[in-house]
Amino acid sequence: MPNISSQTRAILLMIATVFLFAAMDASAKALSERTGAVPAIWARYLGQTLFVLVLVAPRLKTVLRTKHPGMQALRSVLLMCGTTLYFFSVTFLGLAEAAAIMNINPLLITLGAAIFLGESIGARRAAGIVAAMIGALLVIRPGGDLFQPAALLTVGAAIAYSGYNLATRFVRDDDPWTSLFYTAAFGAIVLSCTVPFFWVRPDATALMLMALIAFFGTTSQLCLIKALSLGEAGMLAPYAYTGLIWAALWGVVFFGDWPD
Repeated sequence: MPNISSQTRAILLMIATVFLFAAMDASAKALSERTGAVPAIWARYLGQTLFVLVLVAPRLKTVLRTKHPGMQALRSVLLMCGTTLYFFSVTFLGLAEAAAIMNINPLLITLGAAIFLGESIGARRAAGIVAAMIGALLVIRPGGDLFQPAALLTVGAAIAYSGYNLATRFVRDDDPWTSLFYTAAFGAIVLSCTVPFFWVRPDATALMLMALIAFFGTTSQLCLIKALSLGEAGMLAPYAYTGLIWAALWGVVFFGDWPD
């Protein structure tokens, strides 16, 4: 795409990232209803690890080299925490409700980018921050009769994902496959030690969903890493709001969850 600017490519990659994340979340919700959340999370990480190993096998030694070992470790922990909290939350919440609460994610990324990366916050970004907070509070409804404790899991996931996005921006000069491998391998190792205690034998449909989670999880991470290597975290953050559209669509089509 020689005639497309780096910023435009970053935006397109971010939109693709959000679409793929929403598809992964829908697959995870469907799988969690069959096997529970832990096998779903394990499938996401093990599948991504195998996928990356197959693709980078000829140059694995090069991929393993990182200029930021500490930051790669932090990214891996944050992503696993965010994924775990979010997958558990969607077993209790509709996809649209969970996605609406995740609207605080762009807010946190924008503020974090200003504090830790020195990126500026313009009037439009500030307006987006306010709108996101209002929308999230309307869905969470703290103190209301319809408040669900599971909403707090989604808030925790948003905080972890925000930290992961900022850390990814810090390691932008590493090979994208390096960043992809470390997050996948860390999660696969930790969850492979955990999943036997929660194991449910998967049927054919569950195996298909596991493969979909691995595919969507891998491609979404690759798109995100590339997007953050091309554009500022704060500039890209508002495009995460498109996830609410996809989450609402998947929720209605596959689960009959109509947003209230």
